[in-house]
Amino acid sequence: MSGLLIAALTACGSNEQAETNDPAETGPAADGETSTEGDAAGQAGEGESFAIALLLPESKTTRYEAFDRPLFEAAIAEQCPECTVIYSNADQDPAQQQEQAESALAQGIDVMVLDVVDATAGEAIVNNAKGQGVPVVAYDRLVAGADYYVSFDNAAVGELQAQTLLDMLEAEGTTSGDLVMINGSPTDGNAALFKEGAHGVFDASEFNIVAEFDTPDWSPDAAQQWMEGQLSALDMDSVVGVYAANDGTAGGAVTAMKGGGIEPLPPVTGQDAELAGIQRIVAGDQALTIYKAIVPEAEDAATAALALARGETPESSTELEGVPSTLLDPVAVTADNIMDTVVADGFYTVEDICTAEYADACAELGIE
Repeated sequence: MSGLLIAALTACGSNEQAETNDPAETGPAADGETSTEGDAAGQAGEGESFAIALLLPESKTTRYEAFDRPLFEAAIAEQCPECTVIYSNADQDPAQQQEQAESALAQGIDVMVLDVVDATAGEAIVNNAKGQGVPVVAYDRLVAGADYYVSFDNAAVGELQAQTLLDMLEAEGTTSGDLVMINGSPTDGNAALFKEGAHGVFDASEFNIVAEFDTPDWSPDAAQQWMEGQLSALDMDSVVGVYAANDGTAGGAVTAMKGGGIEPLPPVTGQDAELAGIQRIVAGDQALTIYKAIVPEAEDAATAALALARGETPESSTELEGVPSTLLDPVAVTADNIMDTVVADGFYTVEDICTAEYADACAELGIE
């Protein structure tokens, strides 16, 4: 797995946005950008060439520019050296994603890989593409009418977040108390599944949800602002845990609580194994994140896209809402297993995580 990650970042060396894990150095590419593929030996037929649109939803979550895009482009380059990837990022704007899809279709693409901003708006994109004979791979987020879907079991992600949080609390002797939930974007179908899965665990426990928020656009700033309001609205002494749907919202919650003088912080969940989230875990400011191995997800999407472009049926393991699907398994990451998960997979190196600010904390955890 780590070998493909290295190959991905090498193959995409001309795309400056995808060469760093630092969210401050990443950003959306220009609409309609076409990647230049390397000369790796692929699995495609000699001289085979397809144009593949990759439409990602936003750049506030660092995974898309830092990992999904370069990994997908590298997988296409490996399997089909003569193929091109037409890339766009919608910056959380459904109308912009619609325009990007129309632009890609006008360029004569053979297949579309779509990670929708808004599931309802995404249906129109799928219908438009299929009306022009272009098959669609739904990537990470399910959209009705797609020809194939690859993601993770998103209800299981929410269950894993919630159960890991409760297990950590119970290990410390806390078997009841108040919880706060900071969910994802209300326009993201995956966010609804994370929320559903987490509620299934929390609602069957002795813990109480005393405040809950659906975060517009997955905005860390919105999560922080809402959490700041809860510091005075709630009895924070009774809050024993914070469910945050991803690492961005977790960061907002942690910033709000630290700014409000909450000490010690209650354990906070997260998702996506962002570098900042891993470093907060090392520092003790975040309890856990969910690692979703993007390498196999991006590689599976590339393989499916090429199969569809050839008129073939991609292999799938299940079906969701009538869409042939492959669902991958999420993994909870805590301070105890960083080395065995994101480091072992080559997702991050020890040097990435253990910068000067975190060196002492890393040493205490044996991350070196």
